[in-house]
Amino acid sequence: MRVISVAIATGANAVPDSQADRNEILKSEFLTPRSRYRGEFTPENLVFDANLQEFASRVALLCGLESGGKISPQEAYNQIKDLWHQLRDAKHNLLDRDPPEPPELPPE
Repeated sequence: MRVISVAIATGANAVPDSQADRNEILKSEFLTPRSRYRGEFTPENLVFDANLQEFASRVALLCGLESGGKISPQEAYNQIKDLWHQLRDAKHNLLDRDPPEPPELPPE
């Protein structure tokens, strides 16, 4: 499993070409609902928010699979641990960096 690294437009922003495409979009929205980002806007914050929502969705799915007896508790734990490491790395790469220096403007 891989935490997404870019935000992908789906749902109302996508224009499906066929009924099969519409069904695929509806299925995707049902399985992995997304909510709007309302924090301070930076590209890094937006991408991290998408990663965080993907993490939460996958953890919920793994918990359901474990509760339903489809995977073992150890397998659920290992997969959640892997997802956590991926999210931690994404945070480090996106949010823990120093902001870039603003460009030097010519004097007026």
